[in-house]
Amino acid sequence: MDYRQRTLRDEVSCTGIGLHTGKKVKVTIKPAPSDTGIKFIRKDLTGQPVIDAHSRNVTDTMLSTTIGNNGHRIATIEHLMAAFFGLGIDNARVELDGPEVPSMDGSSAPFVFLLKSVGIKEQKDLKRFMIIKKTFKLQDGNRSICIHPSKELRITYTIDFDHPMLRNQRYELRFSGKDFINEISRARTFGFLKDVRVLRENGLAKGGSLDNAIIIDDFRIINEDGLRYADEFVRHKILDFIGDLAILGFPIIGHFEVQKSGHYLNQLMLKRLMDKEKCWEMVTFKNPDECKQTSVKIPVFGSIEPIPA
Repeated sequence: MDYRQRTLRDEVSCTGIGLHTGKKVKVTIKPAPSDTGIKFIRKDLTGQPVIDAHSRNVTDTMLSTTIGNNGHRIATIEHLMAAFFGLGIDNARVELDGPEVPSMDGSSAPFVFLLKSVGIKEQKDLKRFMIIKKTFKLQDGNRSICIHPSKELRITYTIDFDHPMLRNQRYELRFSGKDFINEISRARTFGFLKDVRVLRENGLAKGGSLDNAIIIDDFRIINEDGLRYADEFVRHKILDFIGDLAILGFPIIGHFEVQKSGHYLNQLMLKRLMDKEKCWEMVTFKNPDECKQTSVKIPVFGSIEPIPA
């Protein structure tokens, strides 16, 4: 029963290239006290400004999720945020010496490995859970997100691109830390070869390569190693969705049915949902017995022990 807040046991670092900026960035992730949330710190800027990972600080959702305040920004936070969510980590300090979280291999797996390598610490304070009580839906043309009351966190996601390899892919995740790690965390971001030049001309995807993205031409996968899953594309969209959910700072217990969403609609959904207080309630559980007595199944985030060296 993972009803208490979590942080890291120790600090851990990595270095990589930003997908859109193309800049080399070092990230150091440190433990943080209960009720801190996830805080990003720009160590390279005067005063080392702190930006809370919170929906009110989302400033851009074009191809990634960017947070900022007072003119300072951190881009492409979603893969790291998904790793925090998947492992049940509520509190951490993320220190960077650049403007974008490095893309690593284009998935959350490297961040999951880093976090598990130092281990996860259970804290004495309680997690908050948002329990969906009434159905909520947000529609934007042929894109939509619908949330139904459910005993567990479920995500049913459908994508449908005008490409022979990406038509009508669907995947359902009944969330647990184990399933997130095994079935979702390794799914990489993807893009179309025909769009790469346009993106770079507009100052995006400067760090994109076959090492950190699946690239698709008109008919096939260009990457020599192929796909990690036959439906890796829709799994990565679920990864992005989880990373965007994580910005709330607490798990949601409900069934998400998602049709062709992206970062913009994800973030708009969170803001609209927070305003619809009749659709949800916030709860905490003081002990395992309280968890068992409810009609909901709180997520199992997995072991807190570090992986063997």
